[in-house]
Amino acid sequence: MLAFELPIRIYWEDTDAGGIVFYANYLKFFERARTEWLRALGIGQQALREQSGGMFVVVNANLTHHRSARLDDELIVTAQLQSSGRVALELVQHAWLPQGQQRQLLCEAVIRIGWVDAVSMKPARIPPAILEKFNS
Repeated sequence: MLAFELPIRIYWEDTDAGGIVFYANYLKFFERARTEWLRALGIGQQALREQSGGMFVVVNANLTHHRSARLDDELIVTAQLQSSGRVALELVQHAWLPQGQQRQLLCEAVIRIGWVDAVSMKPARIPPAILEKFNS
């Protein structure tokens, strides 16, 4: 399966006083890419919650920072499904800085998202119709 790609511009609000992206913002960039990946699959998170009574939540995030992005950089942030189970998905995500025909890896992550009941917040099985979208 190809990785979903989302361009993200680095704004002043994303940086520290030195114009370097604050490390925790990579989590925000990865969240945006996962949300847009789901949307591209026809899964809007608000509608999903309203229709199914469940939602995805981050269970685990393992990030490795390689290089820093800077003010005004335009990154390519990816999301790629690595594995899916009955209650959780594991994605590999990257933040890349395009440099001509090449890309420089800035940050990479393995993110595990679990399905929970939206009211009780207890783990539940991902609805089969949702799982089918990941396997098509």
